[in-house]
Amino acid sequence: MIKLPILSGKKLLKILQQKGYRAVRKRGSHVFVEDQNGIRITVIPIHSNEDLGRGLLKSILNDLDLSAEDILDLN
Repeated sequence: MIKLPILSGKKLLKILQQKGYRAVRKRGSHVFVEDQNGIRITVIPIHSNEDLGRGLLKSILNDLDLSAEDILDLN
């Protein structure tokens, strides 16, 4: 199993957009992201340039049905 990378919310959003996900809306410092079909939706917190915790990153990836390998390919 590959160890999850340490990413900021901004960097994760950029990676997801490269993979075809799109930002649907924003509420404060949280961006709602969905896949191309609109089926899988999750929220990414973007607090200045603060790194996301590994547990939160894992939860976001699970919501979008992605693995750490998918993220590392574009990182």
